[in-house]
Amino acid sequence: MALINTIREKSGWAVGAIIIGLLLFMLGGDFLYGRNSFFSNNDTSVGEVAGEKVEYTDFENTLEQAKQQFIQQQQRQPDDQALGYLRDQAWNQTLYRIAFQKEFDKLGLKVSDEELTDMVQGVNIHPSIRQAFTDPKTGQFDVMKVKEYLRNLDKQDPQAQLAFANFEANLRPERLGIKYNNLLKLSTYVTTAEAKRYAESQAAQVSMRYLFVPYFTLSDSSVKVSNEQLQAYIDKNKGRYKVEDGRNIEYVSIPVTASVDDSTTIRKTVDELAAQFASAPVDSAFVKVHSDNPTNPTYLSPADMPEKLRSQLPLQVGKVYGPYAENGTYSLYKVTGEKAGAQPAARASHILIKADGTTPEADAAAKAKATEVLNKIKGGANFADMARQYGTDGTTATGGDLGWFQQGRMVPEFEKAVFGATSAGLLPNLVKTSFGYHIVKVTAPKTAQTYRVATVQKGIQATDATREAAYNKAQQLKGDATSLESFRAAVAKDKSLQKVEAKGLGRGDQAVNNLQGARRLVRWAYGNDNEAPNAKIGDVSPVIELGDQYVIAVLTGERTKGTADVASVKPEVTALVRNELKAEQIISKLNAAKGTTLEQIAQAYGNGAQVKTADNVVLGQGQIPGLGAEPVAVGKTFGLKAGQKSKAFAGEQGVLIVEPVSVTPATNADAKAAKLQLTGQRTARADGLIYEAIKQHANVTDNRTKFF
Repeated sequence: MALINTIREKSGWAVGAIIIGLLLFMLGGDFLYGRNSFFSNNDTSVGEVAGEKVEYTDFENTLEQAKQQFIQQQQRQPDDQALGYLRDQAWNQTLYRIAFQKEFDKLGLKVSDEELTDMVQGVNIHPSIRQAFTDPKTGQFDVMKVKEYLRNLDKQDPQAQLAFANFEANLRPERLGIKYNNLLKLSTYVTTAEAKRYAESQAAQVSMRYLFVPYFTLSDSSVKVSNEQLQAYIDKNKGRYKVEDGRNIEYVSIPVTASVDDSTTIRKTVDELAAQFASAPVDSAFVKVHSDNPTNPTYLSPADMPEKLRSQLPLQVGKVYGPYAENGTYSLYKVTGEKAGAQPAARASHILIKADGTTPEADAAAKAKATEVLNKIKGGANFADMARQYGTDGTTATGGDLGWFQQGRMVPEFEKAVFGATSAGLLPNLVKTSFGYHIVKVTAPKTAQTYRVATVQKGIQATDATREAAYNKAQQLKGDATSLESFRAAVAKDKSLQKVEAKGLGRGDQAVNNLQGARRLVRWAYGNDNEAPNAKIGDVSPVIELGDQYVIAVLTGERTKGTADVASVKPEVTALVRNELKAEQIISKLNAAKGTTLEQIAQAYGNGAQVKTADNVVLGQGQIPGLGAEPVAVGKTFGLKAGQKSKAFAGEQGVLIVEPVSVTPATNADAKAAKLQLTGQRTARADGLIYEAIKQHANVTDNRTKFF
């Protein structure tokens, strides 16, 4: 079984890992939810790929294989999130199997039986086989061990035989995929002229001056943007605004939270457990039976203890500490033993003074500052106050407190000072480390004492009565809300409710904002809920239970696959169009400004115009130091002669006029190295691009939301 697990972990569905590059888009939810509703329509397909229907039973078989592999590898059943991942994996395997096989058939690609044999026990061994049969001590691979294993495979348990059979079955499509992708990847070509141009763009530099007027110098309110202008911008840039199906909803969630009465009830139970815990003959058995999160008793140093238990040091063997309430949980701790640990622990605070540079002068200044602060503390200043005022690391907020730590967790110089102290208190001398100069206060001297602690934890859970009250409140809201208007009115009346909006929900989304495991809510929005099917805009959902909350939603908008409409991208596009309109105003004003130098033009323009310089601007990077990404501005600068000014033009962040001061052209640009670099970059992207191209032309219809 160890061998099979190794092969499975390294291979899995090898095609998915090697060929597809599997950009998995998370889907999930209840595995069987909505199945009966779907089958009632006599349509048993979960989608269509390249004109071929994907039947539910075929997809379920693929998913079941993925689930069994997960269980074997993880030794647990998949949770909702993992199940969503597995559904994506099964869908992409199905997509690959159908769409890519059609491409293989067109080209006449085949994998012979001899090839398969060669991959398992021949010369060109599959990487998973090679790794599984490589001696970890010698690093040597022995093909004879493979052959011996195969001869005895029929003596393995049925699960091992099935696992190897699945691995072997995937070898053919994997090899076909490698052949297909290699045909395309090996066609990657970069011309010498292209490589030379790229190499020169990375080497050429310019020093420049530029006049810059940021868009924000004109107020947004001064520029009106119409819906017609927004639509025109989208039409001009359709490639940037391709969208999949989407849904917009407004919703309210009513949490099921434990009340004060619930907490009191749990506290009584925990108090009773504390008394029983103290006299329990077998602590590990008691923990296993009564703890919500059972763990074996273990020896803890002060550095590893919960803070509330650590505050009781030194601890007494046989005593039960607690209950302590923290993060919605009551905890009981019973000390069942004590002994000296391997590593001592201590607690300390520090004030770190860093040098402002690497020069001897900077180091001397930091030391002098640290000495000054140390003397203030020796003179009576409060250590924590000094840490907040002078500290230069993340401990300033806690007054320099580092908490407890075991030996071996800090830099050697610091540890030597702390663990060398025999008592608590301020260390008289500075401690220098690679980080700077430390003023150190030992707040708890070193101790090697450890305690064996058994822990019982009980979550503060809502009672059935509390859950029922939350459900009744949700049902009341549902009764009052029969439309979008009445939903909003009902929410507005109840100040304890907060309406939330979610836009652009995808068919496969598992979460809605911060609502996790929200598949039923998403499926309802797409009209696939059993209780309330065929939701239309304005419809209110039934009460949907999502973990510890009840949700009521109303469908407010729909988006179909294609180009985004104005409403769905309005904020983003409005900002872009507004900048275009601002650019027109700024350019017009700059063109009217009189002057021959950038400074004169800026002065004539007035407030907002600024003249700056930038050195070592690289053509191929498109960045102006101090300004950021401005590829058009960089390109225009390289197209001018030294001292020649451009016309005013729109940039990424504002309007610019550029003027090169000096240009350093590329000399001896290594076109050969550039060619290798570009070829490598394009080849590395090929697998993912090939998959996306095949998927795009396969006319994929994904109807999984009708099932899951």
